[in-house]
Amino acid sequence: MSVDAVQLAQDLTPYATAAVTAYGAAVLARVESGAADATVLFGQRVLRRLTGRDTPDADPTAGQDAVVHCITDLADAPDDADLAAVLRVQIRRLLTADPDLAANIAGWTRPAAPSTVTVSTSGERSPAVGGSNYGTIHTGDSTH
Repeated sequence: MSVDAVQLAQDLTPYATAAVTAYGAAVLARVESGAADATVLFGQRVLRRLTGRDTPDADPTAGQDAVVHCITDLADAPDDADLAAVLRVQIRRLLTADPDLAANIAGWTRPAAPSTVTVSTSGERSPAVGGSNYGTIHTGDSTH
């Protein structure tokens, strides 16, 4: 089975980033728990496989070490889009260099992809609230 490593890296990065954001650098050592959601658990599983932490007797490759370094950097600044992009590039390099690893991970069933919240509104003077609203929203009676 031929796997597009570039697309796979693109697909896996949001899961990996979600896991790093949730657990920080400890994502590689944490035991899966029921408290984490499916996205984070899948991201953790991906990162453990990519870094070789799922087979502790094996010596890590240079590519796996590069992914670990990216995880550590991203854990220190989880909102840094540049660091998330560097992680994606390292994942892509690792998957490109190891087609068997790419094929293995590509076959895994994925949970729903992490998404961002989108708030929209329609209609004249319709308010849009992205989070909880604990107050009254006034749009005015005679305002057009």
